[in-house]
Amino acid sequence: MTISYEKFNLKEVINASGRMTILGVSKVSESVLAAQRFGGEHFFEMSDLSIQTGRYLANLLKVEDAQVVSSASAGIAQSVAGLIGEGSLFHAYHPYTEKIAKREIILPKGHNVDYGTPVEVMVAQGGGQVVEAGYANMCSPEHVEMMITEQTAAILYIKSHHSVQKSMLSVKEIAEVAEKHQLPLIVDAAAEEDLFPYIEAGADLVIYSGAKAIEGPSAGLVIGKKRYIEWIRLQGKGIGRAMKIGKDNILGFTQAVEDYLKNGSESGTSMKGRLGPFIESLNEIQNLEAKVVQDGAGRDIFRASLKISGSKTATEIIQELKEKSPAIYTREYQANNGIIEFDIRSVNQEEMGKIVKRLQEIMNEHA
Repeated sequence: MTISYEKFNLKEVINASGRMTILGVSKVSESVLAAQRFGGEHFFEMSDLSIQTGRYLANLLKVEDAQVVSSASAGIAQSVAGLIGEGSLFHAYHPYTEKIAKREIILPKGHNVDYGTPVEVMVAQGGGQVVEAGYANMCSPEHVEMMITEQTAAILYIKSHHSVQKSMLSVKEIAEVAEKHQLPLIVDAAAEEDLFPYIEAGADLVIYSGAKAIEGPSAGLVIGKKRYIEWIRLQGKGIGRAMKIGKDNILGFTQAVEDYLKNGSESGTSMKGRLGPFIESLNEIQNLEAKVVQDGAGRDIFRASLKISGSKTATEIIQELKEKSPAIYTREYQANNGIIEFDIRSVNQEEMGKIVKRLQEIMNEHA
């Protein structure tokens, strides 16, 4: 059987948006596909598969334990459910019961963002209640401390380009607050590339996306304290049942982590090198001004930033880029400022040529 875009009447997509869920996140390697195939062709005791792959990953990542889940979002929900339930099977069965006394999850206000769904939705899914600390543009350790009550179950920190960057306390600072008040700290680092610093900074649980920086299949990873990971694993009998991950993706993701630790991801230097000819070609197009910019959250990621002038707006050009096949998806966060960004981590030279050609067509149509 042949699989193709045409079979399902789908448009080809060039993903210059980044590792985005709406586009299927990332591509996987041959070794990951082989691990997925092994999983798909064999049977396992699933509870043992969960424990043993978690132990294997924990050893690689130098943490007490780890749990593969279906996504980073599921990691938030199941971490919250696990921490408010404190390992009780009854609470795993009934995460929304009034018998749970502590369900408040403190979150810096500027971290309660919509990353495809609001953070507070995933907290509520796990039975938690968000308590915002500080302000949209500022949160200090003191702001977090003043929100702690007897009903506080945990503190949550979102390490993401979506969250507010300026005037925010660091992971280390919020970890010190959590330790002082003997509260568990969850760090959602879904798209982050370094799998070690947040545990080292004092987080008790850290959540990563499997398909973003790690370039695995659809999956999520929660690492940290063994007791808390066991509480999360118990959620397989509760809300985790609706978020279960298949054996093929568990093994594929485990292989992806091993490969990622061995090979790393593309360096910023490499990205800048690949961007050079692309930027030159874009600057030859009328009413476009291109330059290289670094990721706003300070990660070692470089992108093409395109300033639009002339009669067409950035928003209109973004929409036109999506209309034909291949549909070209870009980063749209600064469209209101007349800027389009291109993330080339999943874009090859041939695809960059297609982007240039399509932009030439669009700009010539409206010259």
